[in-house]
Amino acid sequence: MGVSVNPSKLIKGATGDWEVVIGMEVHAQVNSEAKLFSGSSTTFGAEPNDHVSFVDAAMPGMLPVINEECVRQCIRSGLGLRAKINLRSVFDRKNYFYPDLPQGYQISQYKHPIVGEGMVYVDMPDGETVEVRIERLHVEQDAGKSVHDLHPTMSLVDLNRSGVGLMEIVSLPDLRSAEEAKAYVSKLRTILRYLGTCDGDMEKGNLRADVNVSVRRPGEPFGTRCEIKNLNSIRYIGQAIDYEARRQIGVLEDGGVIDQETRLFDHARGETRSMRSKEEAHDYRYFPDPDLLPLEFTQSYVDALAKDLPELPDEKKARFIKDYGLSAYDAGVLVVERASADYFENVAAGRDGKAAANWVINELFGRLNKEGMDVAASPVSAAQLGAIIDLIAKGTISGKIAKDLFEIVWQDGGDPERIVEERGLKQVTDTGAIEKAVDEIIAANPDKVEQAKAKPTLLGWFVGQVMKATGGKANPQAVNALLRQKLGIGG
Repeated sequence: MGVSVNPSKLIKGATGDWEVVIGMEVHAQVNSEAKLFSGSSTTFGAEPNDHVSFVDAAMPGMLPVINEECVRQCIRSGLGLRAKINLRSVFDRKNYFYPDLPQGYQISQYKHPIVGEGMVYVDMPDGETVEVRIERLHVEQDAGKSVHDLHPTMSLVDLNRSGVGLMEIVSLPDLRSAEEAKAYVSKLRTILRYLGTCDGDMEKGNLRADVNVSVRRPGEPFGTRCEIKNLNSIRYIGQAIDYEARRQIGVLEDGGVIDQETRLFDHARGETRSMRSKEEAHDYRYFPDPDLLPLEFTQSYVDALAKDLPELPDEKKARFIKDYGLSAYDAGVLVVERASADYFENVAAGRDGKAAANWVINELFGRLNKEGMDVAASPVSAAQLGAIIDLIAKGTISGKIAKDLFEIVWQDGGDPERIVEERGLKQVTDTGAIEKAVDEIIAANPDKVEQAKAKPTLLGWFVGQVMKATGGKANPQAVNALLRQKLGIGG
């Protein structure tokens, strides 16, 4: 990364400016019906310990068998991250004791991961594109879940998640603000959801992040980092980084040193707290798993998977800008979810792309957000919204009536064209009727007439009054033309 530092990303301390440096390890649950090394189901929400085979429970003599679907999903994810796919990778044992890890080790990958270096492009609201380098993606088993609040003296263990396939996506420390980190995780989630390799459901823990945070004076070497574990919401990621950066700045400005450690984020208090001193790789005593052969596949196997990839968000965004004439911002909003992008394309087919984008983003998405719904549950179909836009384009209805019509369709459904006919919502283009309203408004406001002649921008006030008087049904262009003519304003 370049030496130049964006001043807007710096954090002001008591003794000057600081820069936060962030690297991320995102754990994404592989979309697969069975676990990584056993045939147990990965379905969420089952009774505790319902989905546990002898392999998951680490019974003596049980051997792991790799699930090919998980391998394919990892390769597809790697391709989506523009990453190098390693045709040979090795499974290692990462040794640590934890009650919800029955084997006493986790089968993971260390020196030879399935996916090597890649890149994610993160578009920020200010128009900047941040390039985040991916160091690796490796596949590993998830651990089970310890439950501490169901018994006064005992912890309970649910092994349903034990052995589920996880992709760990490790970035280099290329992020420089909490906002960038949040945008990066959102982008990663979008890519994985497009690919269908992870559903990205953070509430269920299917996507979670460990965040490495350090601070330094601009231009100086990296500081000592602390790792905040298991953040399962994009909002918490932002809050944890902001708190941790300020905590570290406080320690350093008081003359202290940062201990490299693992921390937890307490979202109720909005603060991080120490969990344990940070382990290094040698503490885990990695060695190749003797029960699993190296994972090998051919380039043609990878090429066949690459051929079947969907159009990904970056390509889709570029196409929307080119084909529909959209701004980068609007195109970015539309491609966040594949379903939203598909909805927009159905609305825009054969119509003005910018008008379609305005309606989809401002009216539809605005209403869906307010109701807490996603686009798949929209009561207004793409065909209905397209019909509303057609009615505006033909001059049958005004923009104001169109919003009323949208509301009617949202509440009651129906064919927009028929609703306009039945409810008499058609725009008034008869200049005689409009002229009457114009004359009345002019007669009632002689002072405003004089002001408008001197300051033509006041014409908008008259247009508004006429539209109000005609219940929004007057054709705005006709109103405008008549007013200019009667007030003697050029244009």
